[in-house]
Amino acid sequence: MAVFEWRGINPGGKTVKGVRDADSPKALKLALRRDKILVTEVLEQSEARIKKARDVDFAKYFRRVSTAEVAVTTRQLATLLKSGIPLVEALTALIEQLEQPELKSAFTDTRDKVNEGTAFADALKAHPKVFPTLYVNMVAAGEASGTMETVLTRLADFLEGQAKLKNKVTAALAYPIFMAMFSMAIILMMMTVVVPKVTAIFEDFGQALPWYTRALMFMSDALLGYWWLIGGVTGFAVYFFVRWRKTEEGRQKWDLFVLGAPIFGKLTLMVAVTRFARTLATLLASGVPVLRALEITRPVLENTELMRVMEEARESVREGESLAEPLKRSGRFPPIVVHMIAIGERTGQLEEMLENIATSYDIQVESRISMMTSLLEPLIIVVMGGVAGSIAFSVLMPLLQINEFVGG
Repeated sequence: MAVFEWRGINPGGKTVKGVRDADSPKALKLALRRDKILVTEVLEQSEARIKKARDVDFAKYFRRVSTAEVAVTTRQLATLLKSGIPLVEALTALIEQLEQPELKSAFTDTRDKVNEGTAFADALKAHPKVFPTLYVNMVAAGEASGTMETVLTRLADFLEGQAKLKNKVTAALAYPIFMAMFSMAIILMMMTVVVPKVTAIFEDFGQALPWYTRALMFMSDALLGYWWLIGGVTGFAVYFFVRWRKTEEGRQKWDLFVLGAPIFGKLTLMVAVTRFARTLATLLASGVPVLRALEITRPVLENTELMRVMEEARESVREGESLAEPLKRSGRFPPIVVHMIAIGERTGQLEEMLENIATSYDIQVESRISMMTSLLEPLIIVVMGGVAGSIAFSVLMPLLQINEFVGG
């Protein structure tokens, strides 16, 4: 007979747990069913200890729930609710098939609180790292309007779109970054291994060397002799930049610089417009009031300058002004976006217009990323090839001069 730790729901709808002897998990469930307890989880005591230790050591501190995982789970919950299954039972069925520890823990706690009478949205608030403010407010709107299944489906669509956009940017930049790092590694190897061996030949002949060869030898000697100093200075520079970037002033200046950057500024704005339009459209379509929707949308922009514009727009809307006017005055949002928002407000089709903006800019983002990737790859090859060619030229020219000297 083994000892099991169990969790379940009693006839009063309260969550209960305990430890009990039984021949098997099945026998334990049968025994608890006679006591009118619906078992939701059974673990042998040794397994429970291992699970708790693993959760404390690893899952709690290192694992993160991805947007894609939340999106898939949300869609599954919407499907269960559409089938007519009550919320608590739907959450229980969902928890049983979840494998991600943090997500499972968050939904388990949420189910227990809902079972005790807490509103679904209020229960989700306890896990802000898993369920952001946008998620909680949409669920609250769904509860208030009685359209939970529709809201959860719309929320799943939104989260999948955000995950897809993030994956596009990451995948597009991964190859150029890899190429750049690989090329830098080859050049570093040439400077620290190849160049010192070749330049030793020059010292044996004692012949005057061209300025570019002397400069190459100086850089090679500096890398070999003072690598620790160069690494330390670089590390401190990165550290202080990151700290400065986290300050309010530093973030504002950096975000302004990013928006004004020749190539990446336009892409940054496009991504921000896509997030803004799709998030606001999703919130408004789910029944979230416009002022609350603008407040939730603000952090999604992830740029302090654009967030400032959005805050000013929210205050203007609070005072009775249209949304398009403050966006137009800011000069930060593209004219076509402002124009479409104005039309949407006049015709009462703001959600549809915002969806159209998001779809259009999503296509433009994908196109611009493809274009940037196609330009970055040959640019990296040309730059790194030029550096490698300069090193080779600086080494070969003195060798040819030495050869002529010896031959003469």
